[in-house]
Amino acid sequence: MLKPVQIKDKVLEVPIIQGGMGIGVSLSGLASAVLQEGGMGVISAAMPGFDEPDFETDPLAANVRVLKKEIQKARTIKRGLLGVNVMVASRNYGTYVKAAIEAGADCILSGAGLPLELPKYCDGKVLMAPIVSSGKACRLLCRAWDKHYQTLPDFMVIEGQKAGGHLGFKKKELEENTFPSLEQILKDVLTELVYFEEKYKRKIPVFVAGGIFTHEDIQSFIQLGASGVQMATRFIATKECDAHENFKKMILKAKKEDIVYVKSPAGFPGRAIRNEFVQTVEAQPNRSISHCLGCILSCTPASTPYCISRALINAVKGDTQNGLFFCGTSAARINEIIDVHTLMESLKGRME
Repeated sequence: MLKPVQIKDKVLEVPIIQGGMGIGVSLSGLASAVLQEGGMGVISAAMPGFDEPDFETDPLAANVRVLKKEIQKARTIKRGLLGVNVMVASRNYGTYVKAAIEAGADCILSGAGLPLELPKYCDGKVLMAPIVSSGKACRLLCRAWDKHYQTLPDFMVIEGQKAGGHLGFKKKELEENTFPSLEQILKDVLTELVYFEEKYKRKIPVFVAGGIFTHEDIQSFIQLGASGVQMATRFIATKECDAHENFKKMILKAKKEDIVYVKSPAGFPGRAIRNEFVQTVEAQPNRSISHCLGCILSCTPASTPYCISRALINAVKGDTQNGLFFCGTSAARINEIIDVHTLMESLKGRME
């Protein structure tokens, strides 16, 4: 059995975080189902308003409106904790964080860059969780928060190289297989946190992500000092996932050799399923974008490899040829679509 985790003044009944997946893959449908099981359901703040009539003309207004609506829908579930994932690389980062807090989120999880200014927007109103990929990143962030805001993360998420979507590693590290294991990163992060935990006299729970698949995987990392895990890809192949059925079928069909690294306009390598879209990007690495939605700080429309928002929107709508289907390495092990209750019971160790 998995034990509850105390996170500041809140308790996560089941130490499983459903990773935030944009665009539109993890909204209130998936998050609510995870909350109902006692875990942490997470809504992605990455362009949730993609289906709104004013999205093309005023994407920020559409995104904020839908983000708040999705949070409020999930908030009707009184069990579990509700998180919102906001990428540091997003334009209007602070606006999305504030909108999530106003709508009633329990916590903000933030990666795709170091969320050095997150406390400025949260003002102690929600739990704060940076997503890091190394002990060094953990140390830099904790030092910055300690110095500038006299605070620390309420919990941390470590994403290893087996995770899906944007990865916190250099492309060369991934290609040459020189990155540390998730077990080693966990050890490094736990070591870095000792000083800060002693200074503030409180525990900072650490959750690990990337390639976690079974109850035994979860238990093994808990034995190494983790408080729990974050899982995203496994939740795509669930009935409650907000993505189109074609997205889920792409996960079911993906073999190990189909899951590749892609170049992202966000400035990070990403992991996705190699389909016609990815093959085209590989052949034509630089294409100008005529209508920019202003989603990513690092994107230059005139020279971007592609519009990541449109590619991810195509995916969530089920366009298997023109969509970008982010996933982790565990996609190759998934062979059926099940409901969230069944998945969570399995992860808790209650089913064979």
